[in-house]
Formats: sequence, C-alpha cells, structure tokens
Amino acid sequence: MAVLTVREYARIGVSESGARQEGLDAAFLPQASFDWLCSEFERLRAGGAALMQRDGARWLRLDQHVGVMECPDGTTLEVLPKHVAHADDALGARRLLRRMLCTVLDIPPREGSPADVTLFDTPLNEWVMGRFISALDDLLKRGLRFDYTRVREEQLFLRGRLDMSRQLRQSPTRAHVFNIEHDVFSEDRPENRLLRVALDRVCARTRNAGTWRLAQELSTRMASVPRSTQIASDLRAWGSDRLMAHYREVRPLCELVLSGQSPLALAGDWRSPSMMFPMERLFERYVGVCLARQFAPEWRIGGAASEYLCRHGEASWFNLIPDFLLRRDDELRVLDTKWKVLDATAGDAREKYGLKQSDFYQMFAYGQRYLGGVGQMALVYPQHAGFAQPLPAFDFSPDLQLWVLPFDLERGLLVMPGSWQAHEEHEPPDQSLGETRMPVAI
Repeated sequence: MAVLTVREYARIGVSESGARQEGLDAAFLPQASFDWLCSEFERLRAGGAALMQRDGARWLRLDQHVGVMECPDGTTLEVLPKHVAHADDALGARRLLRRMLCTVLDIPPREGSPADVTLFDTPLNEWVMGRFISALDDLLKRGLRFDYTRVREEQLFLRGRLDMSRQLRQSPTRAHVFNIEHDVFSEDRPENRLLRVALDRVCARTRNAGTWRLAQELSTRMASVPRSTQIASDLRAWGSDRLMAHYREVRPLCELVLSGQSPLALAGDWRSPSMMFPMERLFERYVGVCLARQFAPEWRIGGAASEYLCRHGEASWFNLIPDFLLRRDDELRVLDTKWKVLDATAGDAREKYGLKQSDFYQMFAYGQRYLGGVGQMALVYPQHAGFAQPLPAFDFSPDLQLWVLPFDLERGLLVMPGSWQAHEEHEPPDQSLGETRMPVAI
C-alpha cells in the first residue's frame, strides 16, 4: 500500500506500473485508484465541494485542499501546503501543516520526544490517530469521569424507588416483580462513549505498529464503556464544566478521528479515513489565532458582517464580510487573508506582484463601508523568500491606504510596516514541535 506525497495544485495521472510520484507536483495512480478519484471528483463537485479539477482526459489537478485521502486499494494520497514557489521540502510542508492544525484546533504538539521521531514522517491521518491515542492514554491515567445514570428495570427485590404507575398497570400474575428506578454511578457518559467509538476506529485503521499496540491496550481498559450510537447528539452534549477540564485536550482529536466530524471527510461506498482541509480557510483561522496573541491586549480582533455594498428598495444587498477587524478605542483597521504566493520582485505594471484586481475591488468596498473612506487596510499573504517585507502602500485616496503584508508562518507573526508599529510586539513562544504552546481559545 503506497503513500504518495504531493502538494496543492499537483497533477494526478494514470500509471500502468503501479503508484509512483515525480517530486511534489505530479503523482501517478493505478487505473482503479484513478477511476475512484474521478468518481469522487464528480460526486463532490455536484455537492459544491470540489477538491480537484479535470485536466484533460487522463489527468486531474488538485485544488486548494490539504490532508490525506485513501483509495479503496489502500493507496494513500497525502496533499501538503504549497507555501513557497519552488521547493520540494515535504518534511517542512508537513511540519507547517501540523503546526497550523495544532494552533487552529488547539492540539498541543508532542512530537519532540525521541520515541516519536519515526511518527513524524507519517501522513496526517496517522499523525492524528497517534496524537489521539497518546492523549487518550494520558486521560485514562488520570481517570475517566463517571456520572449517575438513571436505570429503569424489573427485579424480584426493591432497590431505589418503586415506579408506582408501572407497578399498578402490571398484570396480577406478575405482582411478585417490582418495577424500580435507581441511579448507577458508571462511566456511561457522552464523552466516554465518543472516545470508545473513536478508539475502535483507530484500532481498525492505523497501520503504525506502535499506535496499534497502544490502541489495543486502551481498548481493553475501556471495554466496559458502551459505544455511542448518536455521535452528533453526544458531541453536542460534551461537557465543558470544571470537572471535565482534563478532557479538553482529547476532544479536537476525537472529532477528527470520528467519521464525518473532520472539516471535510470523503464518504461514500468506500468509508475511508480521509481528511481534507480547505487551505484558504485553515490559513485564515491560523492567522486569526496568531493575530489575537500578537496584538493583545491593546487591540481587539474580531470579524464583522454588518455592512452591505448597496441598498435596493427597503433591502440591503451584497453583504461585505472582511476576515478581521482590528479595534483600538476609536481606531479601526480591516484585514483580509489570501492563501497565495506573491513575488515581490515582479512589481511591473504587467505582473503586479501576482495580485488580483478583484481583491483590490473588494478591499476598496470594505474601506468605503467600514472605514468611511479614511483609514488603513491590509491584505495578508504567506511569507517566503520572495516576499519577506511589506510592499509599498497602495493609495486609494490620500486618506485610505492598503498594505500588502507577509505573515510569518513559522513564528506566527504578521510583518508590519513602520507606521503600524504602535506598540511593542511580544513574540509568542516558538510553536515548533516539542515546545510548550500558549493555550488559545477558538
């Protein structure tokens, strides 16, 4: 069972000699796996969530989604972020993706110990399953949370409370049987039921020997916990009180492992452990978490959807929704994120750094409606060697400026122009694997 590692916008073709890849921008699948991907492409496109595009009769081109998908024959396709223009650094791209997921989903990274070195090179789904098993092991060492469960049953003895309504309706031939109600102090809680289901999924799907052994051991320790039959309702019932604080670490991992609970999971006749994340949305949320840490406590970071482009009769049309609004007293700044690689050396009138005219139209509308035509705005792009410093300001008017700013993905910092340095920045702790990370509330 081959594992092919590519990145966004890679081309997927057909190979008669089995699965193989050519760098990170091209991979070849067996005919059966390619046909399955084509059928998934048609099904997902009909549902409005296309992960890839047709590129001729025998090629597919991936879209802006990252993660893993597994074909019915066991071939696994790992899609990594394309955060630099020209680089075949799969390890660096995988590390970046995991750092972003750790930040967005509040998953504490624990890849630093020597025992986990081999796990670091596995695809995303194995990493998620390994992290879940590790977090569940820590939880079981601290102890599962028990709760009282109401039990109604028939017994030949009295226990708890006699249910008079059911007892009176009972046949005289069963007068010797008591209808009773009582509470049982057990581990039958929504959280534990979900963990049991997720653990079963890991036992069945993992191909990592260490993860499988630990999962089997934990399965024996959780044998008395019933499995959840209503995953959605049990997730809604997940407790968040003080007594459930030690469950917080395992919850996001549990939701990823559960089928259908990942941001986008392929689900059809083949129930695969696939997880695909829209990279634009993942980048936006990653930037939001890091900005809240970088600008606190002087600035407040939030979103907005209060302004519209125009009015028609009595109704407002075309809601304007910027990614972030930065507020400090009466000062307001508008930020929007774009997952695209810019080239700071291509500043001529034809190339325009790789910027899109439609993005500028969008920011101009934000500036008029949210800032009244006076203020500062920014488009935020990922930083790389070809785009390390802010571009010169773009002036819509003498009072309305737009900046194009790089965001340092490794450190989680927005690189700002001098006019934005209104307060001393406090660099957050390194989020590299193995370091302690500040808790962030999403």
